[in-house]
Amino acid sequence: MRKSTVAIVGKPNVGKSTIFNRLVGERISIVEDVPGVTRDRIYSEVEWLNNKFNLIDTGGIEIGDEPLLVQMRQQAEVAIDEADVIIYMVDGRQGITAADEEVAKMLYKSNKPIVLAVNKMDNPQMRETVYEFYSLGFGEPFPISGTHGLGLGDLLDEVVKHFPEREEEEIDDEIIRFSLIGRPNVGKSSLVNALLGEERVIVSDIAGTTRDAIDTHYEKDGQEFVIIDTAGMRKKGKVYETTEKYSVLRALKAIERSDVVLVTLDADTGIIEQDKHIAGYAHDAGKAIVIVVNKWDAIERGEKTMKEFEDKVRQQFQFLDYAPIVFLSAKTKKRLHTLVPKIIIASENHTKRVQTNILNEVIVDALAMNPTPSIKGRKLKILYVTQVAVKPPTFVVFVNDPELMHFSYKRFLENRIREAFGFEGTPIKIYARQRK
Repeated sequence: MRKSTVAIVGKPNVGKSTIFNRLVGERISIVEDVPGVTRDRIYSEVEWLNNKFNLIDTGGIEIGDEPLLVQMRQQAEVAIDEADVIIYMVDGRQGITAADEEVAKMLYKSNKPIVLAVNKMDNPQMRETVYEFYSLGFGEPFPISGTHGLGLGDLLDEVVKHFPEREEEEIDDEIIRFSLIGRPNVGKSSLVNALLGEERVIVSDIAGTTRDAIDTHYEKDGQEFVIIDTAGMRKKGKVYETTEKYSVLRALKAIERSDVVLVTLDADTGIIEQDKHIAGYAHDAGKAIVIVVNKWDAIERGEKTMKEFEDKVRQQFQFLDYAPIVFLSAKTKKRLHTLVPKIIIASENHTKRVQTNILNEVIVDALAMNPTPSIKGRKLKILYVTQVAVKPPTFVVFVNDPELMHFSYKRFLENRIREAFGFEGTPIKIYARQRK
């Protein structure tokens, strides 16, 4: 079940970033009293009344032909297109301006629920002026103050009323759902097309839970798959190709619905910091992961080239040491056949369960190999271990005192479990609990 998305939209310098930071609870957006400071959309997760949703802060919409203004308008249009609900923010001190009316015209065309927020209403006496904003045509205006945090509860109450009802998605456990994530132009779309073109067994194209995405079904050697569209793979136009944060927002939604995530890298340009950020989203979500190094045909290879690149990936992605690495070329389809088997293995391990008696035999051997440490004269005692969940495999270690379980010893136990049972391609979660 995907989260709803809310976009904060308005002309520059009406306080969108200040409100965003208050709702998110930390200072993410740049706040400066200069129009146009927020040039890219910023996004984060917010929770209100048990409703979790993605919140987007947009650059101010200005009407003009200057390159920066055009780009900011494009960013806002993408956010509007992606949002389920739009918070339209205006400046209560300025009153309605021509720019406000131009933004309103853009929002009329969106056919989305609009909640009108009148910011900078710090003085209660100013609240009588809020009624002039009814003329914008979006119903009741909500007076708020970003500086003092006033009126935000009423605003959010109204926002969540407009969230579409979500039905739980029916999941067939026999079908492996995977998505491709990565920065723009690493070849995600080419890789999807290469897979589908080679197999030629597209069952159907059906609208997915993520709005405007396409879930593509296909089959390989009797195994059914669903490729979850990310980053507007079938969207056309320069706006969608060049908007990095839009790509990440779409990737977050796809990750939620995936069993396996393919972290796609560009062999030609190498690894950059953004690759690690994007991979971190999938790791934090506990998804099975396969690292795909695309465009391998563009590399002048020697005997050690693949090993050297793999060592570099392992060094840069130490938190993904469990993820297999596949080198291929979507363009030439060379080594493409190595990808699907790794997806299947990662998916199987993501749902693997280990019998408690066998698991504890492995732990007993691990304790004999490396006895538990003592902290301030107190020794950690491990009583028994059990697996409590899958997707990802999750283990609870019952101990005398969880405070004595150092992360390094937890890491040791994870390594022993992996040595005994595999779990290639999936993260493992281990929690220490006190036995009562």
